[in-house]
Amino acid sequence: MTGRPLSDASSISNARWLRNSVAVLLLLIFLWFLLDALERELQRAEQQAVNTVLSQLRSALVIKGAEVMLDRRSSLESQEGINPFELMDHQWGRYSGPCTGAKPEPGNWCFRERSQKETVKPGRGWLIYNPRQPISAQNHTVDAAEPLAWRVTTEFADRNGNGEREQDERSTGLKLVPVPLTEESADAQSPSR
Repeated sequence: MTGRPLSDASSISNARWLRNSVAVLLLLIFLWFLLDALERELQRAEQQAVNTVLSQLRSALVIKGAEVMLDRRSSLESQEGINPFELMDHQWGRYSGPCTGAKPEPGNWCFRERSQKETVKPGRGWLIYNPRQPISAQNHTVDAAEPLAWRVTTEFADRNGNGEREQDERSTGLKLVPVPLTEESADAQSPSR
């Protein structure tokens, strides 16, 4: 009789170990799916936040463009490269003002002024956003910590439909356009006059 209880105890111990192992494995699989879903939701939330900020900035530029067009002493071209965050009364928690480094902290916006040259007016430059999560912007997916940039430029009446501004095509407003994140290429992206 002494041999039988020992094997039953061993079987019970093995069964508990197997049951606990399966429970831990299922818990880890559930946790993995939960973390994956959480990561997707964080990406979606950041994407939505970026789109909301850009939409609000673009709306502010429409209003600023209309004000400039009504003011006979000003021109839309004089507004190119302005900081659109300054057009808003709202205090932005994720806007850190002028860029102090190569890029803002992850999840933040900043405004990088172009290097000061005799022909460049102060306060002209482009917006930079540094995403925390991989997001889709500017018609492609960018990785986390891969900064994105936008610049305020003028819209124009493209009469011939070639997408390039001709001398006789007048400015019709202000818009925010994506640009590469280098000063030289950002300047090259501005429409010719």
